[in-house]
Amino acid sequence: MPENSDRQGGQGRNFGKREYGNDKRDDANRPKRPYSPRDGAGSGKSADGRGPKRHDGRPASPRRDDRASSGWKKPERAGATGEDRPARVHNAADLRSANRADRERSPEIDEDVTGDELDRVTRRQVQTLETRNAEWVAKHLVMAGRLLDDEPALAFEHALAASRRGGRLAAVREAVGLTAYAAGNYSEALRELRTFRRISGSNIHLPLMADCERGLDRPDRALEMARSEEASTLDTAGQVEMAIVVSGARRDMEQPEAALAALEIPQLDRNRAFSYSPRLFRAYADVLSELGRTGEAADWNHRALVAEDALGIGANAEPEILDLAGDEEPPRSSRR
Repeated sequence: MPENSDRQGGQGRNFGKREYGNDKRDDANRPKRPYSPRDGAGSGKSADGRGPKRHDGRPASPRRDDRASSGWKKPERAGATGEDRPARVHNAADLRSANRADRERSPEIDEDVTGDELDRVTRRQVQTLETRNAEWVAKHLVMAGRLLDDEPALAFEHALAASRRGGRLAAVREAVGLTAYAAGNYSEALRELRTFRRISGSNIHLPLMADCERGLDRPDRALEMARSEEASTLDTAGQVEMAIVVSGARRDMEQPEAALAALEIPQLDRNRAFSYSPRLFRAYADVLSELGRTGEAADWNHRALVAEDALGIGANAEPEILDLAGDEEPPRSSRR
């Protein structure tokens, strides 16, 4: 598979909000869950032996704030301490990775984690479990959220630990799928995200599922998923994400002209900026560059920076506040 960075592994960690990407991979930085190309599912590494990286080497794209939450939020990282965990009895009928015989101990939980860090929606789901199981699941979900960006393989282990006692919850299966994706385990990610969709009825991660097909060297299946009836139900941001995945699949199939056409959608508007605009602009610039249209590519990369400026993200994460009145004080009416 060509090394276009078109995979994301999707925020934050509010796992109901995902970003997806399609630009050439730059191995200098790890993604904030944009799609980045990885060949060889299950390894947690790309085909060149390196871990998943940020797709364009630029500051992180904005979190998806235009979509309803379906997962837990990411707390700040703290120090870790060990805790004893009960031995598991292997169930041969359970095919999930969480039940593998070599996973007899769960990863350590940071001592400051209480489980209350979860967002309200996820916490309500977890509270349907028996009290002891609910505490276990909540803490491991918090840890999975904390580690997803920096240590995705360990985040995956925490999500698996949560699934041992909360595998029937949509938020748990979502967490396993997203952390599996981030760790490069596309086969398991696809299976878990399908389960999440079946439990929740949500197509929110359909672009991610399509990108998992790309990660498994099946770009044709990614295109089929993009043409599915479910894809037509995606919101505007989801449609943009799917377009980026389709473009990446076309590039995998060495069809750069079709890859460019896949991105020429109404949302590719150089005069308007939305949360998905910088990444869409850069994806478009990347394909233009591949086609040798370097001048146009430079222009769209510049537009991406302008969009980030307008949105107060990327290098300008803190928007400037301008005092348009200058240093002069407004005139005061005299008192008589």
